[in-house]
Amino acid sequence: MNDRLAELYRGVAVHATANAEHRAALELLTLVMLADDNIDDLEVDVVREISAEWRGEDFPFEDHLRPAIENARRAIKSGRTVEFLDEIDATINSRVLRSALFSAARDVAGADDEVTPEEGTILAEVAVRFG
Repeated sequence: MNDRLAELYRGVAVHATANAEHRAALELLTLVMLADDNIDDLEVDVVREISAEWRGEDFPFEDHLRPAIENARRAIKSGRTVEFLDEIDATINSRVLRSALFSAARDVAGADDEVTPEEGTILAEVAVRFG
């Protein structure tokens, strides 16, 4: 009986962990996107493309974008970006995802052909954790 139960839940835990990690990665990318107080369509498109590359259609991007933006905006507004990055860092265990995050964050910051000082500061924090 325990083997059957373990088999039933084996995929659930992996899927739930993957979703939590992807939500955290999306929050990191939206933090970079919002660092300069400007949501640019080019940056949103880059975040959408990255999300699709990582998870495909299994992850409803639009359902998670608004909460990610709100969480990132709250962290910036309250001056808690470092703590927010710490929470994201603690959530993401996948080595593959961790290694892809710095490059993805750079792509988002550079989507509008300009990396602002605010974006650069967050990129430096991301590099320390994920670079």
